[in-house]
Amino acid sequence: MRALTNALGTGRVHHAFLFTGTRGVGKTTIARILAKSLNCETGMTATPCGKCAACREIDEGRFVDLIEVDAASRTKVDDTRELLDNVQYAPTRGRYKVYLIDEVHMLSAHSFNALLKTLEEPPPHVKFLLATTDPQKLPVTVLSRCLQFNLKRFPPGMIYKRLTEIAQAENLEFEPEALRLVARSAEGSMRDALSLLDQVIAFGGTKLTAEDTRTMLGTLDRSQVFGILEAVASRDARKVLECVNQLDERAPDYRDVLAELAAVLQKVALLQAVSDLQLDEADDMEAYQRLAGALTQEDTQLFYQIAVIGRRDLELAPDTRGGFEMVLLRMLAFSIPEEGTSIARPIASASVSRPAAAATATVAPVARAAPVTRDTDWPRTVASLGLQGPASQLAAHCSWVGKEGNRVQLKLDPDGVTFQRPALEEKLGQALTAHFGEPIKLEIIPATDPVDTPARQHKAAADDRLQNARRSIDSDPSIRAIRDVFGGTVQPDSIRSVE
Repeated sequence: MRALTNALGTGRVHHAFLFTGTRGVGKTTIARILAKSLNCETGMTATPCGKCAACREIDEGRFVDLIEVDAASRTKVDDTRELLDNVQYAPTRGRYKVYLIDEVHMLSAHSFNALLKTLEEPPPHVKFLLATTDPQKLPVTVLSRCLQFNLKRFPPGMIYKRLTEIAQAENLEFEPEALRLVARSAEGSMRDALSLLDQVIAFGGTKLTAEDTRTMLGTLDRSQVFGILEAVASRDARKVLECVNQLDERAPDYRDVLAELAAVLQKVALLQAVSDLQLDEADDMEAYQRLAGALTQEDTQLFYQIAVIGRRDLELAPDTRGGFEMVLLRMLAFSIPEEGTSIARPIASASVSRPAAAATATVAPVARAAPVTRDTDWPRTVASLGLQGPASQLAAHCSWVGKEGNRVQLKLDPDGVTFQRPALEEKLGQALTAHFGEPIKLEIIPATDPVDTPARQHKAAADDRLQNARRSIDSDPSIRAIRDVFGGTVQPDSIRSVE
């Protein structure tokens, strides 16, 4: 908000402000503070006194020169015209007449036109403060006349800290995990967090427990999610199924469970990428560090993808619990170590990097056999992947080498090296995963010599069509007559084949 502070300090304040952001992040609150800053009796300032008559009346909602409007209930053009009829008149008490229009995107097209006329030529004594959760619905003509401020979601750690302060101030007995659950459930909205806190207090009384909070919110015990992933990391199928049995006693929504699994894995991946990264204080750092030490980065990425895809496909399963179990068993099936590696992998201590003592014992790896699946029609596969743009070009400039298990190997033509980028390889890998119905590990090998690819086949076919088109033009009787009679010539570059 430095721009607002500087504007108020210099006295050069724009006539229209637009505050955007999700619900409960303070759009209307900031607008009211700005109204106090504009009308504080101590002078226009970024730090209104809060004690003068103007500040007190704004706080109490009875300041005559602050006109607050809920656009959701006044969408008609007649309502807007009635509202703006008094714009021309000077403020009654304050320095400025301030119009605060909440959920401004709900106005009708005609209402926007009426508002636009005033925004184009605003009286010097009027300021417009607009707030919305959906700025995309505002006409560009309105957006272009406003200074826009996008308010970010509150991180769970900040919400947790604020809830802790409130609970302590109210002399409430609470378990920290209870407030962490509320902070996560608020999804970045401080207002929602406060409402949820009120509900938890009403549900549990003066003592806030994690168990009561989970019951009221209908959320999972995050420790159960960690338990499932630790069992998967240890390759303990029996333990995994025991965890599912314990989880099933709460009759959870298994789509939500998979979403929780994916969310945990995403943070584990962050820790593995940056070992000293500080996660949000509302999260259990020790549990995340334990998992980050137990999983390889490859397994973390694979499990995340399996969880996300499994969540999408869960509704196709005969029953949701069975589908959920299959997702977990798929994690086990595709994370079995290569031959020659011990399958045991104990959970490491609370450290991101695994100490040498916790490493699994290995012997010399067995040489990998050559890919065995060679009969794939790669051009037809590329056409069926549904890729667009550069990702489709990367696929078209590759030739099929083979597939062994879930590992696909492609060879990249020298003409396609510009398309070999990690982001495009990831898109191609995701498309192949969907095509084969299993998580694919993609390996692209650059070739030094030209290889037979869909792109080269397409170019050869296009060249053949072009040559046929040119021969057809040369042999066409009408074209010959024009050349013979009028001395016309054919421009070869102008000839295009019709597919």
